[in-house]
Amino acid sequence: MSTTTGVFTPKPGAAPLSRMIRAQALLETKMLLRNGEQLLLTVVIPTLLLVLFSAVDIVDTGSGKAVDFLAPGILALAVMSTAFTGQAIATGFERRYGVLKRLGASPLPRWALMTAKTCSVLVTEVLQIVLLTVVAFALGWSPHGNPVWVVLLLILGTAAFSGLGLLMAGTLKAEATLAAANLVFLLLLVGGGVIVPLEKFPGALQSVLELLPISALSDGLRDVLQHGRGLPLADLGILAVWTVLGLGAAARFFRWE
Repeated sequence: MSTTTGVFTPKPGAAPLSRMIRAQALLETKMLLRNGEQLLLTVVIPTLLLVLFSAVDIVDTGSGKAVDFLAPGILALAVMSTAFTGQAIATGFERRYGVLKRLGASPLPRWALMTAKTCSVLVTEVLQIVLLTVVAFALGWSPHGNPVWVVLLLILGTAAFSGLGLLMAGTLKAEATLAAANLVFLLLLVGGGVIVPLEKFPGALQSVLELLPISALSDGLRDVLQHGRGLPLADLGILAVWTVLGLGAAARFFRWE
């Protein structure tokens, strides 16, 4: 008696890693764009701040048009609001509701989930940057410098904030993440050189604030877009250190539940 080997369709087993990351990134992007609270944080607030502080002389931003100083800082704020604050809060509540626990039982590795979330953040940031750039041009913005350096700063800033956001979401309770992420957002909005120039702070405090990722990102963007300078190596170096520390710690300490 002869037997034949059966052919099973679909073939059992995990999908290729690249396909898993792509599918998870698409899902993360859809969820983010459907969340009204996240859109308020990532789109509405930065846009309102840009319009308000450009139109009304509230903070002395030095010589030149206010929008030339503010636009790079608001772009940095948009990156932080999406990659850090929004992602930390969303991921923290995914842990609480058991979403990450279920993902942890899937073939998707921990680092691949972080990669998918970072890709989702990048897609959202493209939409943010397009909107803020259009608004800034309408307000009279006159950017300078090499756009390649701008893209490099934005990507490295996204990686740095994404790592810190995932670290917070993967180690703290959801309620603690919600409070801490919003508090950090407000503190860095004031003390990160986004709206208020760092030169306004005392010398010792200014030296500390310059080492923050939001300060490095906003100063680097401002050096390129406002002053037309070359590659901001010091700011890129600070962002690189935060990227390594944040993503490394998140990969090591992130908990699925």
